[in-house]
Amino acid sequence: MSADSIVVKGEFPATKEDEALSVALPAHPDDGLSDAEKAEIDRKLVWRLDMALIPWLCFLYLIAFLDRTNIGNAKIAKLTTEVPMSNSEYNLSLTIFFISYATFEAINNVLLKLFRPSVFLPCTMILWGLSMLGMGFITNWSGLMAARFFLGMTEAGLFPGVNYLLSCWYRRDEIAIRMAVFFSAAALSGSFGGLLAAAIQKMDGLGGYSGWRWIFIIEGILTIVVAFMSFWLVHDFPDDATFLSEADRNRVLRRLALDRQSSARREEFKAAYIWSALQDWKTYVSMLIYMGPLMPLYSISLFLPTIISNLSFTDKTQIIRNQLLSVPPYAGGALATVAIGFISDRQRKRSIYNMMLAPVGIMGFTMLIASQQPGVQYAGTFLAVIGIYATIPTTIAWVANNVEGVYKRGIVLGIMIGWGNLNGIVSSNVWSDGPRFFSGHGICIAYLAVCLFGGSLLFHVLLSRENAKRRAGERNHLTLGKTESEMDLMGDRRPDFYYTL
Repeated sequence: MSADSIVVKGEFPATKEDEALSVALPAHPDDGLSDAEKAEIDRKLVWRLDMALIPWLCFLYLIAFLDRTNIGNAKIAKLTTEVPMSNSEYNLSLTIFFISYATFEAINNVLLKLFRPSVFLPCTMILWGLSMLGMGFITNWSGLMAARFFLGMTEAGLFPGVNYLLSCWYRRDEIAIRMAVFFSAAALSGSFGGLLAAAIQKMDGLGGYSGWRWIFIIEGILTIVVAFMSFWLVHDFPDDATFLSEADRNRVLRRLALDRQSSARREEFKAAYIWSALQDWKTYVSMLIYMGPLMPLYSISLFLPTIISNLSFTDKTQIIRNQLLSVPPYAGGALATVAIGFISDRQRKRSIYNMMLAPVGIMGFTMLIASQQPGVQYAGTFLAVIGIYATIPTTIAWVANNVEGVYKRGIVLGIMIGWGNLNGIVSSNVWSDGPRFFSGHGICIAYLAVCLFGGSLLFHVLLSRENAKRRAGERNHLTLGKTESEMDLMGDRRPDFYYTL
């Protein structure tokens, strides 16, 4: 079989039905070339897609994650001293972000599809940049609350939107590494945020503004500038991509169709897609899994600077040094995220890596609880970050692999990611028993054990059973009397669609 007619269906090879589909496709622009020549053209095409899509989207997410978590850096730069607030009020300012963020996430993937990524994403960035800029001029706790609410509302479209967009460009065996590279920007933002905060802190007193104000002002301006550039640097879906020739668009759509992806055809939005997502059991299991790493993720992102400043080998008055000590754990998390994404794609397996990494994160938080040795605690932050960050893109890729239908996939991802981020409310309110933070670390362990490990095991078992039924022909009756186009509309309910494990 030629290289361009191979269909990836989870861990399973192409079938006769796949070959029939390839015959029904439009003429291949490379007909007449050898398989080796076609494979080389395909390799260059994927590389071109990577260069056009991934770097800028990664940069956007680095900016977004930096903007949502820099309040942790501002806190140790005397935000809560100069804008008087209690610990509970500070925690509420973190909580309100997640309320608005999670509320608006589910609908954003539909808006992204309707208004095009190249318009929708830059517009949302301008709005959250203005929210960030406004935080630099607050004078009371109420102003901080308002700014954080609007920041969450306007940032809500980026992360689920980009993951959805990437899932519409790449085959299922290619997506985890791209999502991992994209999400590694979150880990890098932790490193970059510490470095940037340390540098901006030196502006303390410039223009009569404190260092924490300059953190918000500089990063808000940077976001707005990047947003305007994004009108030209963010690309749309494959069938509308202006950076590709007609032949290359045809190549992209063919490789998606051969992967049984609905991304290869146009869909008009229907309310039925919402109901289909809500009635699918995979939606709810994915929500369970995704909340596993998300609550610990925001715990680490928001409180790592505080945790580090409480270690006995640091001096709380050395703000810049403490900002810099938060850099290495995030760098380790970024490297682990990309490595796991690469291996996961190569092996076409997802669940095993979640179940391997959950104990790594648990060990990290256990070290933070069990030891008072600063070296052991600092090492624990590395394990915690690695166990959390590397599972998130793998989980998103796993769910995207197993949900078909352009709108349905976007809705499921939006619901899952929105629910996961809603657990940031928990992250914001369980870190009040410093300096050891027993309750915070303990709840992170519970999330990783029950939701990430337990949920991944449950998803793996249920998908395996369904694959076994499809291989045994127990779902063939669902296609009786249906044409090929009608079967395509069944999405992941097709009997010959095998789930990725």
